[in-house]
Amino acid sequence: MRQPPLLFASQSYQQLADRLAKESDLDVGGIEARQFPDGEKYRRITTSCRGRDVVLLGGTISDTDTLALYDIACAAVYYGARRLSILLPFFGYSTMERATRPGEVVTAKTRARLLSSIPAAAMGNEILMLDLHVEGITHYFEGSMRPRHVSARPLIAHIARGLVGDDFVLACTDAGRAKWVEALANELDVSCAFAYKRRLNGSNTEVVGVSERVAGKKVVIYDDMIRTGSSLIGAAQAYTNAGATEVAAVTTHGVFPQDALQSLQDTGLFSAVACTDSHPRATELAGDFLQVHSISSLLTNALSEQGM
Repeated sequence: MRQPPLLFASQSYQQLADRLAKESDLDVGGIEARQFPDGEKYRRITTSCRGRDVVLLGGTISDTDTLALYDIACAAVYYGARRLSILLPFFGYSTMERATRPGEVVTAKTRARLLSSIPAAAMGNEILMLDLHVEGITHYFEGSMRPRHVSARPLIAHIARGLVGDDFVLACTDAGRAKWVEALANELDVSCAFAYKRRLNGSNTEVVGVSERVAGKKVVIYDDMIRTGSSLIGAAQAYTNAGATEVAAVTTHGVFPQDALQSLQDTGLFSAVACTDSHPRATELAGDFLQVHSISSLLTNALSEQGM
């Protein structure tokens, strides 16, 4: 009888790994890690993965974390993993998915190539990514690495209803996410809206209107990723100016660098913000204003569909 898959995780994703292990048929593997005085990293897989299906959970939240993921994956294959499934909840280079000026590095492509160079396990390698900023990023992966895009839409639908109830307008920050939001709004049987933007210069825009009547209604704004929140704030102000009685925000990836979350709260525009735990920063900041919901069930289902 074949053993259950073996779960490893990079240090930044250990909390999500613990939750995933409780909800799935996975054995937890051990990794010894320390740092030499000059900054060089030492890592050792302490659980034998020879002949085992291996699930590796990590994220490209920084170059350090990307390399940790890469190192552990390479070691797992070298030491006999039968099959390698990488769970990548947050692909941190997705905003540089194409060059807009001569000489720019398309980081999404170079990182995809790096991960594609992980040696192939006997039964192959796959990488599962959640709500990519641009789905076309999957085409950057090469060779034996099989990419798969996993949607958080079922979880986002649940979160949105929990924020303001059943009667609301589902909105987005601009027309770029309109199709995604429209599809989700249809599933939820609510209206959808988006904000019209006007570019002021090379780096600044302003919201000049909204596409739907929101006067007297509650609005939930969806964006796939919140970093500084500047676009989100502009859209929330526009919906408020248009008569919305309450504005909340939901995102898949809550990055919130530095004091970004506090800046959102200080505007007074939002009743609440909600996100998933795809990025460990969100888990650190969870509280009354920021609701964080786990993607562990999404990942468990995705693995089941892959036969893991």
